[in-house]
Amino acid sequence: MADAVIEFPSGQIRQRLTRSAEKRLSSAFGQLRDGWRRDGGLDPSRRDDALDHLTRALVKYQAALVEAVSQDFGHRSPHETKLADIHASLSAIRHARRHFRRWMRPSRVDVALPFLPGRAQVEMVPLGVVGIISPWNYPIQLALIPLATAIAAGNRVLLKPSEMTPRTTALLERLLAEVFEQTEVAVVAGGVDMAQAVSHLPLDHLLFTGSTAAGRQVMRAASDGLVPVTLELGGKSPAIIGPGFDLETAAERVAIGKLFNAGQTCVAPDYALVPQGWEVAFADHVERAMIRLYPRLGDNPDYTSIISDQHYERLLALIDDARRQGAQARFINPASEALEPAKRKLAPTLLWNVPATAAVMAQEIFGPILPILSYRSLEEAVVTVNSRPRPLALYLFSRQKTDVDFVLNRTRAGGITVNDTLLHAAQDALPFGGIGESGMGAYHGEAGFRTFSQARPLFYASQFSASRLVRPPYGDRIDRLLRWLIGR
Repeated sequence: MADAVIEFPSGQIRQRLTRSAEKRLSSAFGQLRDGWRRDGGLDPSRRDDALDHLTRALVKYQAALVEAVSQDFGHRSPHETKLADIHASLSAIRHARRHFRRWMRPSRVDVALPFLPGRAQVEMVPLGVVGIISPWNYPIQLALIPLATAIAAGNRVLLKPSEMTPRTTALLERLLAEVFEQTEVAVVAGGVDMAQAVSHLPLDHLLFTGSTAAGRQVMRAASDGLVPVTLELGGKSPAIIGPGFDLETAAERVAIGKLFNAGQTCVAPDYALVPQGWEVAFADHVERAMIRLYPRLGDNPDYTSIISDQHYERLLALIDDARRQGAQARFINPASEALEPAKRKLAPTLLWNVPATAAVMAQEIFGPILPILSYRSLEEAVVTVNSRPRPLALYLFSRQKTDVDFVLNRTRAGGITVNDTLLHAAQDALPFGGIGESGMGAYHGEAGFRTFSQARPLFYASQFSASRLVRPPYGDRIDRLLRWLIGR
């Protein structure tokens, strides 16, 4: 029954959940599972209709969502929410709706000679009930893009949004309830305890977006039930400024990528690598670019707040630690404002001469702080990148094809943009995902459709099936066949 209690592998998980939360999760998952067992996956016409209505609902709720996200952040630039959350989601939903019927077409494959005239094909079929645990930094996009992709593949979806954006979560729950039946999509709100409980469910797939540390916990929990996972994590994404590239252009593009959403972007440039001796000149150009972008901070509607007091204090501690260890710091506060800590608007900060032991070089920054490192040769820059876990993104600024090829051939990252930042993640047709500690698996577009589908092999035996040739009792006939198949 839909309201049956879920038996989690660990009794500790049930103890962490309140009784009401456990009941909500049991009911939500139970209805999705019952819908799958009764009706299977969503048929193509339902997928098309659902994606169409999801588009309409997102447009209808856009103003309310922009306001909810801003309230959850303390202040979030409305234009950034419209660009990165509303538009990005709409673009991905429309892309999936436009292409999913082509993605799901069976593909014929060759049949080996002994099995002719049989036929073989691969068909893309939905996995079943999939889970999505989404983060707070882009609370609409990172919930709705994987959800829409999973729906395009015909699945039923359990969504657990971040507890750090409760107003946005409440609106998403209302929006999705207008589009989907409870047997198709369910939203479960809650904190870390709910995320842990979802990670232990017997799902058919689980997509998690968040930190590397949390990703390890999710993967460990999912492994109890052999649930396959897609992990979209983070890491220290470098921006390499190649020899001879125009510093002003590179600085402006790095500044835009770094300060969008106040640096709270998983693919934001985490640190810059510049040719030795260019550190201060590059910092000067970055400073000028940041002043043009944000001539004031405190009351600037374009400049986003840090999500919480905890994250704000963490960023201040990173700056303090780097300065104590000898790093030079430059705070970009063009109007010399007294920024109120309560509003959590952190002035962009440039750091150079940063020692390798500084905490800011050991963890993903996720804020408006940019360490600037130097290299003596491009080979040394590559060694610096490769000395760290593989990043989610890599940015290379160079007009020299040999330099571009050199870096691309000797580094690995989840995704790459050459001569700009962030833009690879905005392409609906490109896979998005990490590698190593920055994640596993990919979604967006067809890659996401395949993530949420089974490539099911299917063989149609002919009337004269090859099995008649290889059945016992074995004798001269099978010996002659084996000599022909294997050779003498």
